Amino acid sequence: MLIKNQIYETVVTDYTAEGQGVAKIEGCAVFIPNAIVGERVQVRIEKAQKTWAAGKLVQILDKSPHRVDRECPVAKLCGGCDFWHMDYAEETRLKAHRVRQALCRLAGENVEDLPILSAPTCYGYRNKAQYPVTQRKGKAVAGFFRAGSHDIIENDRCRICPPEMDQVKDAVIAHMNYFRIPAYDEQTHKGLVRHIYVRQGQVSRQLLVCVVINGDGIPHGRELVERLKKIPGFATLVLSVNTKKGNVILGDREIVLHGKGWIEDTLCGLTFRLSPRSFYQVNHHQAQRLYEAAIAQAGITKEDTVLDLYCGVGTITLAMASAAGQVIGVEVVPQAVEDAEENARRNGIENVRFLCGDAGQAALELEQQGIQADVVVVDPPRKGLNADTIEALRRFAPRTIVYVSCDPATMARDVALLKERGYRLKNAMATDLFPRCAHVESIVCLTRCNELPLA
Repeated sequence: MLIKNQIYETVVTDYTAEGQGVAKIEGCAVFIPNAIVGERVQVRIEKAQKTWAAGKLVQILDKSPHRVDRECPVAKLCGGCDFWHMDYAEETRLKAHRVRQALCRLAGENVEDLPILSAPTCYGYRNKAQYPVTQRKGKAVAGFFRAGSHDIIENDRCRICPPEMDQVKDAVIAHMNYFRIPAYDEQTHKGLVRHIYVRQGQVSRQLLVCVVINGDGIPHGRELVERLKKIPGFATLVLSVNTKKGNVILGDREIVLHGKGWIEDTLCGLTFRLSPRSFYQVNHHQAQRLYEAAIAQAGITKEDTVLDLYCGVGTITLAMASAAGQVIGVEVVPQAVEDAEENARRNGIENVRFLCGDAGQAALELEQQGIQADVVVVDPPRKGLNADTIEALRRFAPRTIVYVSCDPATMARDVALLKERGYRLKNAMATDLFPRCAHVESIVCLTRCNELPLA
């Protein structure tokens, strides 16, 4: 067992799913933040267990050619980004490796090489930001949480967000401090403003501002609107009322102070309405490439009925409609379903319909209605598919399942379960929607093996 506070010399050989360096010291796996594969380093052991240890980088003895100077001054503190210490080529290599490794280890696949759709830029790509707010030395401040904590790290300019988002954050904070509006305190459950949520249409450039409050209104709301009007693209201000304790950001009730309460954006040639609760990929350019790849892998024909589970505001659903006979979207968030239905109307798409409900339950209802899905697209949350959805897919027995995932481990787990139910992996690829962040999206296509029993 390694000794706490002892300094060891080692070589970094791998990465964790979160992008930390991994080294082996005396047979023990040591996890080292900010280390790059191939580097010979000195590491101080901060926590030691029998089979693993957490280390801190003390000195780099042999530097990787992929190491770069951090462009963000708070990158080592802020929990938003993970990879400002390495070049983008190494970042995409480790992300593709992570997806490939998950498929090999958890799904029993023998994937020798896995392609990744790299992003054209690492800067200003996000179309959504959520800034937590706190009180510090008598003044309101906002930023992003330090990794693994609720300690807010302030940053004048976030490199992965458009400048207008930081302008919105600064405007709301200035308004709070001018009128002495208190920030929310998690410990006492007192104070008013909890989060500043900003969404921007990447094509329309419209800004939706949502201030999450622990109350029924915000003082001097008209003055806040006038302040926000100075920011290019500002279109609407919404208050989200969240008076509950806990980490959930948005509340159950919304108050529109200015504008329509939603904005518009264009994706895959279609116009979408986006409200605060709408699911919409944060990287517009990469999302379009992701959806185009998913649709291409689905192999849809005009005779096909396509089922899109976890459809959000209907982005993939509506994009597939032109190729399919009919498309059915399922989403559990009622407001997202309303947005999806409105998006279908505004784009003149008539061969789609949307159901509000849990993916597994909705699939069972469709089965009871005698609807047979030829192609099923799933884009589940990080926890992956639940048992009901897996069982519904087995009974539906679609020709093709296209799985879009934000977590390689749960995706690979579900691929293994679907293989047991008569499917085989046809192809897989990664897509980088989150440059400089540890998350990675992936797409896998599974086809039904007719020679295998589905029961």
